[in-house]
Amino acid sequence: MLTADSGSVLRLVEIEGRGRALVASQPLKAGQIILQDSPIVVYSAFPLVKPQSSASYCDNCFRILSSSANVVPCPLCSHHPFCGLNCLTAATASSHSPWVCQALSRLRDCPSLFSQPLEQQVQARFLIAAYNLALVSPSDFQVLLSLQGQYSPSDAPAAEFLHSLISSVCPPPSLLISIELTAALLAKDKLNAFGLMEPISLQQDGERSARAYGIYPKASFFNHDCLPNACRFDYLDSAPDQNTDMIVRMIHDVPIGREICLSYFPVNLNYSARQKRLAEDYGFTCNCDRCKVEAHWSDNEADVIDDSGTVEENEDEEIMEEDNDEQMVASEGDEVGEADFPHAYFFVRYMCNREKCWGTLAPLPPSNDVQSKVLECNVCGDLKSEEDMC
Repeated sequence: MLTADSGSVLRLVEIEGRGRALVASQPLKAGQIILQDSPIVVYSAFPLVKPQSSASYCDNCFRILSSSANVVPCPLCSHHPFCGLNCLTAATASSHSPWVCQALSRLRDCPSLFSQPLEQQVQARFLIAAYNLALVSPSDFQVLLSLQGQYSPSDAPAAEFLHSLISSVCPPPSLLISIELTAALLAKDKLNAFGLMEPISLQQDGERSARAYGIYPKASFFNHDCLPNACRFDYLDSAPDQNTDMIVRMIHDVPIGREICLSYFPVNLNYSARQKRLAEDYGFTCNCDRCKVEAHWSDNEADVIDDSGTVEENEDEEIMEEDNDEQMVASEGDEVGEADFPHAYFFVRYMCNREKCWGTLAPLPPSNDVQSKVLECNVCGDLKSEEDMC
C-alpha cells in the first residue's frame, strides 16, 4: 500500500470531505507514469451463461481470443478457455483453482440464480473470486477487506440471496463465510472495481462494455474529478506480460501537493448524467470546479460536445481567447491555473476527437526529461501530435 513515507511520487493523505486521497509528493510532468498497479482480483464481467454473440477472452489474462488462437480449454470443464498452457497453468494455481471451477459449474446449474437480475450472476463471480483469494493469498484478501466500501441496507437482498446460494451449493473449503462478510465484500467490489473494457472495435451505439472487472489496491485511492489531471491506460491485448496491469499517466503538469484525480467515466457526460452516475454507483455528489460551474447551466447549455466529439462553444462558458493560449499552457502547473481550467480548452486538447470514442489524451512518457509532443488516447489508442490538436 502507498504510505506517507513510501518514497513514491504519490502520497496517501486524508482530505476533509473526500477521505483518503493521493497527492503529488513532487512536481509531476505531463505524460509521467505515476502508478503501475496489478489487480488482486480479476473476474469476468459476463453472466455465467455467456451470450453466443459475445467475443471470447482468455479466462486468466482476458486477452481477446481470435479465431486463429491456440485455445486451451480447462481440463475440468468446457466453459473456461485459455490463450495457452502458460495461462492455464497460472490460473489453475490461483484464480481458476479446482474449487473455483467446480463452484462456477454448480452455480451455472442453479435455476434460482437465473431468475435474478443478470448483475447478480456477475456478483456471484466476484464472490467466488474473493473467497478463492482468501484461500490462495490471505494477505491479499486482507488488503481487499481494508479498502473503502460500507454495507448499505439497500444491498441486503442481494447479499442475503448470494450468501445463502453459495453456502448451500458451493461453500469454500476451510473458510467460514457469513452474511456480514458477503455484504462487506460486495460493498468493496461496488466501490473499488475497475472495468477492463472490450476493444473499441466491438462497441455498439457508442457504448463499450466491460470484459472483466479488477480490483487494484493502490489505484483505488484515486478520487474522482470531472476534469481529471491523470488518466488510466490498459494494454490488455498488446502488452507482452502483466497485461492486466493498470498504468496511470499525468495529463498535464501539476505542482507538489496537488491531489491527483481520475475521471470515473468519459469526460463528455453532462452535469446531470455525471451526478446521477456518481450517486448511483459511488454514493456521493461531486462538487469539483467543473460541477460548480455547470450546476447553474441548463441541460442544453451543458451539452457542449456533439456526437462526433466536436466541442460546441457555449456563450455562458468562460472560453479562452487565442491570445491567452500560451498563458494557459504555462499555468497548468501553477497553483491558480488548474482551478480556472476552461472547459473548452480541456475538451479540445485532451479529449480524443475520434467519433464516439470519448477517450482522454495524455502525452507519451517523457524521454530524458523532455516532454513528448505526441498524445495517446486511453480508449482507442490513437496517437495524435500536438499540432493535430491545435
